[in-house]
Amino acid sequence: MKNHFIVIIISLLFISCKTEVKKENKYEDDIEVKNPEIAEDSKPKLTSTSESIAFANGFKNWDKIQEIKFTFNVDRDTLHYDRTWKWRPKENLVTLISQKDTITYNRASIDSSSQKADQGFINDKYWLLAPFNLSWDAASFTSEHSLKDIAPISGKEMQRLTIVYNNEGGYTPGDAYDFYFEGDFLIKEWVFREKNTKEPSLITTWEDYSDFNGIKIAKTHQRNEGNWKLYFTNIEVTTE
Repeated sequence: MKNHFIVIIISLLFISCKTEVKKENKYEDDIEVKNPEIAEDSKPKLTSTSESIAFANGFKNWDKIQEIKFTFNVDRDTLHYDRTWKWRPKENLVTLISQKDTITYNRASIDSSSQKADQGFINDKYWLLAPFNLSWDAASFTSEHSLKDIAPISGKEMQRLTIVYNNEGGYTPGDAYDFYFEGDFLIKEWVFREKNTKEPSLITTWEDYSDFNGIKIAKTHQRNEGNWKLYFTNIEVTTE
């Protein structure tokens, strides 16, 4: 998987009435942009739904980020799992802090001793910053935008962006995601479909948003069934 694909740890964690479809690379004039961050003439001209989602979550502030620290948590029934990360994106340095070990490595030089940790980092970072990956990974997926669809958990009418990653490269190529959002371009629900299968592999909410130095992060994700929750704690975003 490229440095963006989600590595769904199914063994541990398991452990969407389409009316109009738009091609992603044509952000049509008839889509009303309600997010003030991207509606002003002084802002960068956004040409895709993917970019609109990224900027709604504060992507314009990314270049100011020096370090992000967060703890990735999963609760399933009575089981709990967590791991903590420190990431300095400008230096490409990642530190994993777990109950077993502390590992620091540079993502520009991954070897056999850091590959497993990096797979975990890509998974956890994708959950944390998937809206930004829609911009970072734009050359690595095809996409389709529907103005009206039914969100799978809430049953509400929302917009849907579907992306399908390329079939080559990375840890888990070919995966697909359906993002559900409203006029603010903040993701409310999503569906993960491993290897672009028709049936969902995982469906969760995106909720409990907070702003960390201009970066909006959904801290909680809950499944549509079962006693399962993925959430983030100890989030720290350090800027210049």
